[in-house]
Amino acid sequence: MNRKPKKEDEPDYRGGELGESKHLHRSGFQQSVLGRLAGLTLQIMARIFARILGLDVEDLILRLITQSVNNLSAKEALRFLFRLDGALYTLQGQKAVEYGGGVHTKHRHTRYHDFFVKRVQPGERVLDIGCGMGAVAYDVAKRTEAQVLGIDLDAESITRARTRHAHPHVRYIEGDVLEDLPDGPFDVVILSNVLEHLPERPAFLRRVMELTKPSRFLIRVPLFERDWRVPLKQELNVEWRLDPTHKTEYTPESFLTELKAAGLTIAYQEVRWGEIWVEAGPDGSQDQCHNGCT
Repeated sequence: MNRKPKKEDEPDYRGGELGESKHLHRSGFQQSVLGRLAGLTLQIMARIFARILGLDVEDLILRLITQSVNNLSAKEALRFLFRLDGALYTLQGQKAVEYGGGVHTKHRHTRYHDFFVKRVQPGERVLDIGCGMGAVAYDVAKRTEAQVLGIDLDAESITRARTRHAHPHVRYIEGDVLEDLPDGPFDVVILSNVLEHLPERPAFLRRVMELTKPSRFLIRVPLFERDWRVPLKQELNVEWRLDPTHKTEYTPESFLTELKAAGLTIAYQEVRWGEIWVEAGPDGSQDQCHNGCT
């Protein structure tokens, strides 16, 4: 089965594969030392060249990039710039987690937790699939007094969730939801940036409905149409997804098509921050959404 990767606010602290030969591969420690030395060397060289040219490091880097793209065709220049954009996006995410004290600052900037919290009632049973380190599960339990079960494939994420986001109304378990989905019933199923990682999503949603019997799903997915650069990256055969492990990124139309194929009806939808946030229920199960509809 395909494994769901960690969410972007959960850095990977694991080392190399077990059983690597120390004679054929550098140890993690050696790689770390060499990486730091290389980084330090580049930093020193950049500062030296910047001082010689009377520029600061940022100006020097910008001039180097500008000179590089000016010597390329428009197509190759764009491909070069988009590859840089992807690398910088990853670095920005890592530093946003560090700046946020271990939690990506998007949680407080976008306030997407509010979307979930407003749609959960006190005492309801909630299943958070792909809960990661438990930030959403914790907030829902704390602010609504619902009973929340968070499940994630990654053992390290579950350990961190139990440590960082423990709450009397939350329980975290390790499991592969493609194989070990908990039995219901649950009132609400949360899928926050999870569906896009999975294959055969309509079939998965139907199986979740069958086993957990929820009255509604609260779903958050990335929007393909978040930026004009996305289709251009795709056209130029440059990585266009926010995460290369994504199986898809949605338009409102493609998302609606998948929900219909799963037997779900949208009760409420928002498009914010380059994402689609939806409350949906089994066909014919509800005519109105739960709170926050206006």
